[in-house]
Amino acid sequence: QAPVASTGSYAEGHSSPAAKKIMADKGIRQGALKGSGRGGRVLKQDVISAMAAGFDPSSVAAKGGFTGGREVRRERMSMLRRKVADRLVGVKNDTAMLTTFNEVDMKPIMDLRKKYKQKFKDEKGVGLGFMGFFTKAVTIALAEYPGVNAMIDGKDAIFHDYADICIAVSSPKGLMVPVVRNAEMMSLAEIEGEIKRLAIRARDGDLTIDEMQGGTFTITNGGVFGSMLSTPIINPPQSAILGMHNIVERPVAVNGKVEIRPIMFVALSYDHRIVDGKESVSFLYMIKEMLENPERLIFGGKKPEEVLLGL
Repeated sequence: QAPVASTGSYAEGHSSPAAKKIMADKGIRQGALKGSGRGGRVLKQDVISAMAAGFDPSSVAAKGGFTGGREVRRERMSMLRRKVADRLVGVKNDTAMLTTFNEVDMKPIMDLRKKYKQKFKDEKGVGLGFMGFFTKAVTIALAEYPGVNAMIDGKDAIFHDYADICIAVSSPKGLMVPVVRNAEMMSLAEIEGEIKRLAIRARDGDLTIDEMQGGTFTITNGGVFGSMLSTPIINPPQSAILGMHNIVERPVAVNGKVEIRPIMFVALSYDHRIVDGKESVSFLYMIKEMLENPERLIFGGKKPEEVLLGL
């Protein structure tokens, strides 16, 4: 069935529910096919006919890339995207946001994971990922630097005696930030299990508003998408956010010799109105020290000998 000429109708390029399901299954974007239905609507038969005629779902046209034409399309932003846009602009306008950086030698954590990963999964029922170590380190550092865990409310500063950690996860609807409640009381296995549970709910679109409200600090990992370095934006009304990035083998000086180590750059964006520069840098450095010396996670960030000596 030959496609109809452009009518300029709102329905043009839009798909019927049956056609939309087939296009989603085949990975064909909306607007890639001309419709023969009323007002240019794409019908189920249009999709079937296009596939029978040799339309390639993996082609540039099907995926929405450049085709050599001069077409322009306008799409309504989702309510979620519009709200996110408003919040991001508000952060830039309403906070004194700065970012401090550091680098972490991930070899100790990677060696620990390699040694115990399978045993951990067999006994705890969850995988041993990097996020558990970072979350644990963050909760210890927040206890040491409570200003990073605080927020401004008018002329007051609100300090929290708990750590509700927001973990940014990707979902079909965009970036979601569910909250791991009282993460400071959790073991690594409990943290990993809760992150997995929330990630699955985000993927399935089952997260509730309550599960995404009330966090005191946020961790985001752009490294899963290949980001080497970034300046994450604070999640209001919080005062800081930690950005993780990809792990790259780099030459570093170790005891006067050059060695190749797996390095991750980390970034802490913070609201300078409530967090001082010294506090932010010290907070990030403490996280670095705990990740490079995982045994410190047991002793509240201190060296074992410091605990032994009561220092």
